[in-house]
Formats: sequence, structure tokens, C-alpha cells
Amino acid sequence: SRFEKHINENSSDDIVLEKIGITVSKGSNFSEWYTQVVLKAELADYAPVKGLIVLRPDGYAIWELVQRTVDAKFAADGIRNGFLPVLIPESLLGKEKKHFAGFNPEVFWVTHSGENKIGDRLALRPTSETLAYSMYSKWIKSWRDLPLKINFWNTALRAEIKGTKPFLRTSEFLWQEGHTVHATSGEAQEQVARMLDVYREVVEQEMAIPTVAGKKSESEKFVGAVYTTTVESMMPDGKALQMGTSHFLGQNFSVPFGVKFADRDNKEQFAWQTSWGVSWRLIGAMIMVHGDDHGLSLPPRMAPIQVVVVPVYFTKEQETEVTARAREVGRMLCGCGIRAHTDDRQEMTPGFKYHDWEMRGVPLRIEIGPRELKDDRIRVTQRYNRAKSDVAIPDAGKIIPEMLEEIQSGMRDRARKALEEMTHTVSDYAVFRSMIEGGGFFRMLWCGGPDCEKKIKEETGADIRVIPFDGQDAPGTCVYCGEPAVCTAIFARGY
Repeated sequence: SRFEKHINENSSDDIVLEKIGITVSKGSNFSEWYTQVVLKAELADYAPVKGLIVLRPDGYAIWELVQRTVDAKFAADGIRNGFLPVLIPESLLGKEKKHFAGFNPEVFWVTHSGENKIGDRLALRPTSETLAYSMYSKWIKSWRDLPLKINFWNTALRAEIKGTKPFLRTSEFLWQEGHTVHATSGEAQEQVARMLDVYREVVEQEMAIPTVAGKKSESEKFVGAVYTTTVESMMPDGKALQMGTSHFLGQNFSVPFGVKFADRDNKEQFAWQTSWGVSWRLIGAMIMVHGDDHGLSLPPRMAPIQVVVVPVYFTKEQETEVTARAREVGRMLCGCGIRAHTDDRQEMTPGFKYHDWEMRGVPLRIEIGPRELKDDRIRVTQRYNRAKSDVAIPDAGKIIPEMLEEIQSGMRDRARKALEEMTHTVSDYAVFRSMIEGGGFFRMLWCGGPDCEKKIKEETGADIRVIPFDGQDAPGTCVYCGEPAVCTAIFARGY
């Protein structure tokens, strides 16, 4: 536009933008690109302690949108929120040794209070099953107390022994973990399926990221679960990311923790349980899937600011009138339920503002200058595809919301196409080995044997991410051993 031409002639702006912009391309150095987007879009920063990050206001605002979106769906299912403390006595963890053994290498321990050594070591919560179920055993007495459905928004702490990366692998992370108790196995398993559908719907519809849903293999399931269901997504660098899991725990916890109830015949029964959760890893997925060489690009439903209005003027005389009109447009959009912001900073040029909001991933930018003021219109630029259009201001209250939904759909369709291009059906193990370096999902027949699963992982670095619901009872032979297959499994390298 003429505004951009005017700004590009300002060499000092060019110098500033070069310093604060992304300095590597997404395609050439994905890891460094990702880190720069996190830091320069001001989502998070590194904490003084290795493996920890500080969530900045923009990053936390996205997390709050995740919370509100998920909470609304939880509430519709009768789930309420509670709170659990972060410290868990070691003696309590010992009640379910098999479950806790899976977390042992990652646990932070509290051993002292001031200078005094405490008797029973306290674990900083890696997950809350043991703590929650010790309380559930006190709260549940009769079938009238069931089902019990509680979700906890909290942090978990796990000493990350692999390479850390903001939102993806950190020693402390934000998440939600839901824990339900039911009178029957069937009712509990229905809950497991409903929660996985909630996660799939949120990730696909709200975050515009396609998923593959199914079960984990026995070796990859949650420790202590009868089975684990999962939604998995593919990142642009060819690695898989687990987006959310929902576990059927059976009676594996209710027996050791005494979670039981008197049924309608007044006979004591052990309850059936589920647990399920997502973490701020979802933010990392949105960065990776939708971001580009200019920074963050957020789907409108997950954008704290959906529309930014930038007044553009060339003289002091134009400033007052143009800025006033820009503020009016911003207020009008807010009145339509749009999360809009008017950037009327006087100390920043329009060029700096364009770059700043592009870096932060705001889905729509509106420009208002003297010409737009005269014609009673606005210039609109879409973040994800840079498409520009003019909209009459009286029509903006109707057109802008429609445009945001079109952007949401466009981003989802583009991500879906990318997933399809990175999903391969392979029947020859040698072909799979030759292709795995390029990344992606690989649909392959599997005999169900843990030895084949282990050997494939050892030889290629790829594990079974998900056994898709549409891949059960697949005819044919195992891609590795040639024995009869029991299902189609999706293999990939992952985060």
C-alpha cells in the first residue's frame, strides 16, 4: 500500500525492524525459528532455573482462552473445577508403586523445611492421581455420590532430562487434569471417549490443527491405565506431537486407594475411574503449525487480540481526526464481540506497528488514513495469507466477524492439507526406513507384538504414536516381521 511505501523509505525503521524480526527461516532452521518466535512475540522467556520458563502476558492470555474454551465444554458435561496442593508425601505415592515408578527419574523432592530435615519426603507433583484418589476415598461413600467429576487446573513438575524447549519440554508446565469416578466400567469408558472428543474438537475447530485420534499401544499407554486414547498432530518439521490424552484406569487405582461405594443393594463395590488432560503444549503446536517467517500467526478463536486498528497519518494536522476515527472503529468492533485494539502509540511509526502486530500473530490488521477517512472505509489485511481488501465502515460490524471465521476455516484447511501431504501409507519396511528422515506419519500394518514395536523404534527412532480408531482389525501382514497383522499403527518420530 502507499503507507508501506512511505514507511519503507524511512531507513531508520528498516534498521529497527531488522534487529527485532525473525532472523532465520522456518524451513531452514526450524528449532531456532521456533525459539525466536516464542521470545520475540513475547509469549515467554527463560527463567533463571534451567528447564523453566516465565509466561509473559501475551502467552498467558492465549492460555486463558484455552482454559475458557475447555472449561465451557467441561461444564456442559457436569465437570467442576477444584484445586490440589503441589506437595505429595512419599508414603502416599507408595500405594501405587507401578504407576509412580514411571515418574521416578523425573521427580523433584523436598527434603528440608528450613534447616530441618523432614521425615517423609515430599514430591513436587508430577501428576495428581495418588493425591486426588486419596481424597476421593474420603468423599465417596454411596452410589449417590457418583459419578464424581472434577478437573484441576494446575502445574506439574518433572525434571526434564531431555533437551528443553518452551511449551514443549519444560520442567514445570501448566495443564489441566481431570479425574472422574463411576459406578460401572461402561460408564467410565463412555467418559473416556467423550473427553477425547472434547480435545479433538478444541484442537481442530478452535486451534485449526488437524488430529488423528485413536489408542496408544501397551508400551506407550499411561502407566497405571488399562488403556490410553490420544489425539496426535503432525508438526511442520515432520515430528509428531501428542495434543491430549484420555485414560481408562479401570480399578487400578480404586483398589489400592480404597475408592469404593455402597451400591443400590448396599453392597460395597470398588469404583471405576478415568483421567484426562492437555497442557500448554497446545500453544507450542499453534506456534509451529501456523507461524511463518514473519513470526506468530494465530487462528482468530485463539487470538487474544483478533483485530488491531492502526491510524496512519503523514502530518500533525491529520493526526487528531484520523486517530479519533480509528478509536471509533475499534470501539464499534468491540461492541460486536470482537477482541479489537486500537494502536494509537504516537512514538511508533505505522511500519513499526505493522511489523509488531504481524510478529504477535494478530489475525486482522485495519488501516485508517486520510483517504479512508474521506471514503468512510478501512483497509483490511489478513495475517495468515496477506490478502488485502477495502471494507465500508458502516458494513464492518457484519463483514469483519465473517472475515475472521473465513480466516479460521482457511487456516484449518491449510493445516489439513499439510497433514495429508505428510501422511504416508507404507507396506515395505525398507521403504519406511528410507523415508523416515523426511518425517511425517507412516501408516503401517503391525502384528501387535512389542518386540517388533521395540525394534522399529531402535532402528528408526520412530514409535507408535497412535493406533487410529479406523485402523482396528486390519488384514495383511506386519511391516516388520511378516506375521499376520492385527491393526494399522501410525509410526512417527516425536517431541
